[in-house]
This record gives sequence, structure tokens and C-alpha cells, in this order.
Amino acid sequence: MRAFFGFLHNFWFAFSSLLIILYIALPLGKTITAPTMERLLETLRDPDVIASVWLSMSTAATAGLLALVFGTPLAYLLARSKFPGKRIVESLIDLPIMIPHPVIGISILTITNPNTYFGSILESLGVEIMGTRTGIVSVLFFVGLPFYISAVKTGVESIPVRLEKVSRSLGASKAQTFLRITLPLSWRHMLVGIIMCMARALSEFGAVIIVAYHPMIAPVLMYERFTAYGLAWSQPVAVILILVSLLFFIGMRAIPLPDRDQI
Repeated sequence: MRAFFGFLHNFWFAFSSLLIILYIALPLGKTITAPTMERLLETLRDPDVIASVWLSMSTAATAGLLALVFGTPLAYLLARSKFPGKRIVESLIDLPIMIPHPVIGISILTITNPNTYFGSILESLGVEIMGTRTGIVSVLFFVGLPFYISAVKTGVESIPVRLEKVSRSLGASKAQTFLRITLPLSWRHMLVGIIMCMARALSEFGAVIIVAYHPMIAPVLMYERFTAYGLAWSQPVAVILILVSLLFFIGMRAIPLPDRDQI
């Protein structure tokens, strides 16, 4: 009986693991091989596709840069500090992962429309959100930020606090300690966070289509071609997005992250 349950255990683990791998790999693999080479090359030369992919990449990169500049201090604070309401702040940061993405688009338009105080300030500064590149970046930054903060927070937590305390005891300021100790030991996590933020931003659709249908990022262009011309015309754009996403994750996996024992 014990041998039977052992066999059942091994079979179920092997079968379910294989099933999940196939469940993910088969649809993506079939999508990649579905378009003919002629149509794929035609799509790669299409000015609209080139423009949409470039817009997706550039706005995702901008979102990643904003996450680096504005997300790093908060990630460090969450990793090193204890304060009332910390759990609430952490939950708030993770909220964009959980809520429906069209809600994000509606929320951004709600806070930035000219009838609100914040929206009137933006209008006076000449900043437009709806239907602009700025609006796209604001959405991508919103959805990608949790991934960056999570990665950097993990990186800072892996650094022994004693190293920072020793630095401070030797006369270094907080800024010097961060630049000389924390940053060199956590830059890999920051790079992973930027890649994850950009990858998440690159895949966003639901919020962007509400805030800025035009100019079109690649997922919106793929959706438009699917609704206007059918599956065959949207597949080549899907292939491009799959390959770009794959490159992001290959890059992320190639970054060696040190264990706490190695620091």
C-alpha cells in the first residue's frame, strides 16, 4: 500500500507538472508558428507596427526609469523601517496587481480630468493625459511599480543591517552608506526590478485602452487588427510581443542574484 501511494504521489506530481508546462507552452508555441514567414516579414516592415512597438518599448523604459527614481526610496524604507501603517502601505502598493486593469484607467482619468484640483493643475501646466504619450507612461508606471518595489525591497532585506551600521559608526552619512554599501549590494535586484517593471508595462492593455487608445501601443494595435481583420492579422503582432517578452525574461534570469550568505 505504501508503495502504491508513493507511485501515485510521483505520478501526480509528474503529470500535473507536465500538464502545466504544456498548458503554457503549447498556445504560445502555436501562436509563434502560426503566421507564415511572408506575413511575419510584412508585419515587421509595417510602419504602424514599428511605431507601436517602439512606443511600447520607449514608454515601458520611461516607466522603468521612473520606478528606479521614485520607487527606490520607498522600497528601502519598507525594507529597513518599522512604522505605523506599514502593512497598509504595502497592501496599497500591491493593489494595482489585484484590481481589474480598466479600473486603473478609469481611476487615472478620474484624478486627472480638468474638473479635479489635481487635473486643473496639470491643465495649467499644459500636461494632457487622455490620448497622449504622457497618459500611457502614467498607466505603465502605475502597473509596473509594484514589481520594482517588491524586487528592490527583497534585495535590501538580503543585505545584513550590520554592514550599514558599521558604515554609519565609521562616520559615513546615510547617503554615503546607501551609495557605498546598499547600492553596490542591491543593484542586481534593482536591475531585475526594472526589467520586471518594463515587462509588465509592455504587456498592459486594459488600462491603456481607456486612457490612450491613440497613439497605439503594440497590444492595442494587436487588438485593433484582431477586431478589424481577424486572428490571422493579429498573430504576427502577437509573435513580436511574445519574443520581446521572452528577451526580457531571459535577461532577468541571466542576472545572478547573491544569497544572503554570499554578502
